Amino acid sequence: MKKQRKTYTTEFKVKIALEAIKGQRTPNEIASHYSIHPNQVAQWKKQALESLPDVFSSRRARAAEDEAATKAQLYQQIGQLKVELDWLKKKSGLLS
Repeated sequence: MKKQRKTYTTEFKVKIALEAIKGQRTPNEIASHYSIHPNQVAQWKKQALESLPDVFSSRRARAAEDEAATKAQLYQQIGQLKVELDWLKKKSGLLS
């Protein structure tokens, strides 16, 4: 009979990682309080610290991508309006 692995929610992992980062209790104390292995505490803390820079940089990158997409759309509209204006001028006889 296979023993099924325990699965933990993301919220639980974040809670443990934040507690470990704060450093108010040792990883062993945290592990015994939540009935998990001390290596899990260390692993979740490491993952949290490694992913923190991405949290802040992705917001900036997303804003830059949105701005670039907006610029491209506006340039496309300008080009389309210029073509339509030239066509109207040609049809009305203003463009010789």
